[in-house]
Amino acid sequence: MIHVVASITVKESQVASFLEIFKDNIPNVLAEEGCLEYAATVDMETEIPIQDTAAHRVTVIEKWESFARLEAHFTAPHMLEYKALVEEMVEDVSLKVLEGA
Repeated sequence: MIHVVASITVKESQVASFLEIFKDNIPNVLAEEGCLEYAATVDMETEIPIQDTAAHRVTVIEKWESFARLEAHFTAPHMLEYKALVEEMVEDVSLKVLEGA
């Protein structure tokens, strides 16, 4: 199983619009062969001193059956459409692709 953590920094004024577009695409991604989990999360404010928070960061948590399925996801038509819709909203993206230890 492949785990993916994508950290997306969104323009502060665009977070709500970004999340709406992202959530509209979730059923498409979950219907992809090999997708086990796909969800957007936002930072929760706590009093934990080492926590790194940003109000305009969206973290996507994904699970895939295999790396090949994840690679296919990147070029799926609905993902290309999604990327075009959010391109101007996104300031930065950081991606971690992980496997079980």
